[in-house]
Amino acid sequence: MDIGSLGNEYLDMLNQANRTVSSGNDIEKKLKSDRSQATDEELMGVCKEFEAYFIEQVFKEMKKSVNITEASDKATQSVLDYYGDNLLSEYAKSAADQQENGLAKMLYEQMKRNYGL
Repeated sequence: MDIGSLGNEYLDMLNQANRTVSSGNDIEKKLKSDRSQATDEELMGVCKEFEAYFIEQVFKEMKKSVNITEASDKATQSVLDYYGDNLLSEYAKSAADQQENGLAKMLYEQMKRNYGL
């Protein structure tokens, strides 16, 4: 692996990290915004985003409890971490879309009831 490709991979990882932080901030902004004029679809969308974020955090904590063999060099380990985080994020989105755990639905119903939306 040459230095140029490592530099590109590093920049990709930084961009992904910035998108992850931005995604968390976007969800926080959506949750704090005025939802009195929100449609049911928008409200459920925000609830699903929160559920996906929550599941992703649970997956990350679960991953910490597993002994994973580490790569021999830092560049390979960085790439594995990057793609592993992306995979966890996609798994979380998929789990939230399947609605098997119902967290988004419960949150949606509670918001409708408590805020009269």
